[in-house]
Formats: sequence, structure tokens, C-alpha cells
Amino acid sequence: MAEASSLPTIALEKLTGLEVSDYLVMLSLIMVFSLIFSFFVTRKMSVSNPTVLQQFAEIIVESFDKLLIEIIGKNGRSYLPAIGTFGVLIFLSNFSGFIPGLMPPTGNIVVTLSLGLCSFLVYNFIGLYKGGFSYVKHFMGPIAAIAVLFAPIELVSHCFRPISLGIRLFCNIFGDHQVGSIFLKLVPLGVPVPFILLGLFVAFMQTFVFVLLSAVYIAMALPHEDENH
Repeated sequence: MAEASSLPTIALEKLTGLEVSDYLVMLSLIMVFSLIFSFFVTRKMSVSNPTVLQQFAEIIVESFDKLLIEIIGKNGRSYLPAIGTFGVLIFLSNFSGFIPGLMPPTGNIVVTLSLGLCSFLVYNFIGLYKGGFSYVKHFMGPIAAIAVLFAPIELVSHCFRPISLGIRLFCNIFGDHQVGSIFLKLVPLGVPVPFILLGLFVAFMQTFVFVLLSAVYIAMALPHEDENH
């Protein structure tokens, strides 16, 4: 079955004559929107007279900050840029499916697996950067005698994490978008409202799950002295 395209993708194809992947167009639009929003929020920041946008942004940042400190410890704030980027990008991607004429990029398996791979690379890089060889040693288990048995299990477990993250996100967003679209076509007024509310809840929860698991993986990758639990 051919993948449905968003209106911006259709317009771009008509203007350029080129076939463009819908998820790439939507991801590009979401990133541009995020940058524009960030620009308007931060260009006139004020302590005494914050704007509505600034207050909204502060709530989001504080929520991420509290989550990271609770999971990772006192140094959790250091990982806010990476985890915050995941959260904002995924939520906006999920939410875009509720705007008429747009498709959620996270309804594409390529996007979600790529996000899972990014999370995998981030926490492993942090583990290697902070722990060095000791991070590699933890793949071999607590006893050298069982390293041959323990290492393959650990490696398979770690390699499965990005796949699990990607498939979970894809299945929930794709399924929710399909169900919502069907009910909206069958009964355009009134009845779809509960499904829209449910869809918004799914969009938020799937973002939260991805962010939460990524933060947990970072906490597990850090040396014990860097944690504060």
C-alpha cells in the first residue's frame, strides 16, 4: 500500500517535480518550526516580566530537568540538551498527525528506528566518555570466568534496545493515527473527539516512554560515582 503524503510534500513535488519522502519533509518542517519557536522564546527573555511563550518553555525545561535529576542524579541536567531534543522532536512529530493535511513522521518505521539508534549512540558515547575502559568491562560481567557467556548476552541486550524503542514508538503512533483517521472519515463530527483525546494521550505517553528509557540507559551507562541515587 502506498504511503500517504502530507500536503507540504504534495506541494513540494508539484513545484519541483521531484519525489520526496514524506517523513523527510515533515521532519524538516518540525525542525524549522522548533528553531523558529526557540528564537522567539529566547530573543526577549525576562526575569521580571516573562512572556507567555517564555513561561511555557520554562515549564517544559523544568519538567525535563526534574525527570533527569530524579533518574540520573545531580548531574542529570548535563544531559538535558540530548534528552530535551528527543522529547521535543518526538512529541511534535506525534502531534503533527492531528493537524489536517499532515502525517506524523513517527508513523514511519525508518524515523522511529533512527531515533532509537540515536538514543543508542548517545548513551554508549556517554558511557565510553565518562567510564572509558570500565564501561567496556561491564559488558563482560562481574566475574572474568563467565565473561565468555556474559558478553554475548549483554551485547544482544544492548543491540535490541534501539529496535525496541523504535518499534514501540512506530506501532503506537501508526496504529493510533490509522484508527483516528478511520473514525474521522466514518463520523466526522462528535464521535471522533474521544479518539482525538486518546490520541493526544498516546502522543504524550510515547514521548515520555522514549525519553524515560533513554534517560535510564544513560544512568546505567554512567560510572557509579557520577550517579546520585
